[in-house]
Amino acid sequence: MSEAAVISRRVSEAAVAEASILIIDDEAEIRESLETLLELEGFVVESAASGEEGLLKLAEHPFDLVLLDVALPDSNGIDLLPQIRALDPQLSVIVITAYGTVEDAVRAMQAGAANFLQKPWDNEKLLADVRAAVARRRAEEENVQLKRALKQRYNFSNIVGKSEPMLKIFDLVAQVAPSRSTVLLQGESGTGKELIAKALHLNSPRRERPFVPVNTGSTPPDLLESTLFGHVKGAFTSAVASKKGLFEIADRGTLFLDEIGTMGLETQAKILRVLQDRKFMHLGGIHEIQVDVRIIAATNVDLRQLVREGKFREDLFYRLNVITIDLPPLRQRKEDIPLLVEFFLRKYSEENQRPLGRLMPEALRPFLNYSWPGNVRELENVIERAVVLSSTMDIGPELLPDHIAGRGAAIPFIDPRGNASLFDVMEECERHIIVDMLEKCGWNQTETAERFHIPLSTLNQKIKRLNIEIKKKIRE
Repeated sequence: MSEAAVISRRVSEAAVAEASILIIDDEAEIRESLETLLELEGFVVESAASGEEGLLKLAEHPFDLVLLDVALPDSNGIDLLPQIRALDPQLSVIVITAYGTVEDAVRAMQAGAANFLQKPWDNEKLLADVRAAVARRRAEEENVQLKRALKQRYNFSNIVGKSEPMLKIFDLVAQVAPSRSTVLLQGESGTGKELIAKALHLNSPRRERPFVPVNTGSTPPDLLESTLFGHVKGAFTSAVASKKGLFEIADRGTLFLDEIGTMGLETQAKILRVLQDRKFMHLGGIHEIQVDVRIIAATNVDLRQLVREGKFREDLFYRLNVITIDLPPLRQRKEDIPLLVEFFLRKYSEENQRPLGRLMPEALRPFLNYSWPGNVRELENVIERAVVLSSTMDIGPELLPDHIAGRGAAIPFIDPRGNASLFDVMEECERHIIVDMLEKCGWNQTETAERFHIPLSTLNQKIKRLNIEIKKKIRE
């Protein structure tokens, strides 16, 4: 055996295991000879007597390598190469012919062949070429898988992070997601509990079924039970028709109970029963309903303390606390901030159809120095604001809110999950954005309107509606 063949065997021996090869050749003796040779080397081999038959086999399942004859009864093997590559662009193909010319070899390589051999072949050289092609195919597959794994590791279902706490969470989510166990997510507001819940759902066998979120803190107590369990017609004054609850809608899927610490004790008892028996009844109903729902609960308060205060059922707490995932606040994983900034810059540049901008180094420093009481949600809002207000691709400190950039009085972060309505939150955000730009333009309304790319009349209407007091000082 030649030195090249020995090296090839040693390098690619592992890649050969379970490798599958398709032989496309119209001569039965050639097919049988190749099958015997390759099977003795541990390959899984299939054959096809025509180009059409070969394409059908390739469409049915993947192969690691194709040995392709040029002279086929229904086509020229080299002309068949583009169709093979269309089915699998990464597939290795070795062209074999009895009447090879330099022109044929060039055409085959240009069409994507890995190699070009002439009949009769040298067994030792053919096996060396086969091993090399299979090893290359496997290496490319492993490289793609590695890149996907690294991408997922730093961006797991839109959860961005490379800090040690987040990598541990990614590993835990990957481990826990396939199970049907109840999960309790704990963390401050804005840390991404719903994103983790979605990641658990999307990486589970329930991914094709509904993911149903419900914020128990923002749903009035008198409506929460009806929302969760549904009701029959006439169950209460406004129940003019029967209605399914979220447990039924989430059947065979996942129900995400956010802010579960705000739930009343009576509702807690009914949730406990569903967890224990997987059964419940509609409000006003008499028939039990069986469901298969995975529950993921989230809280930004200490449930153990609520248990001690008698505000949360101890038995429900232990039912929910099967697997707990603690989400760290952003101030404890600041090494993730540059990744998050890049992620949100890309997201909001695409949403606003802007060229992808970049955060200037002098603007990144305030991000790293700020404590982020609103966590990732606050950072996202700041980046969105900067992208909308930016007139260039470079985002500098002047586009950051004063309290982050260290200028003047702090503007408090408005948590949309608080008591304010969505309309109030949006108005307040809009007010801050307009005042900030007016200040940058020296309270020149014409220039401000131009920077926002809106008519002056539209800006004036907004100023009047938002009760913005215009300062008389105009920038020189």
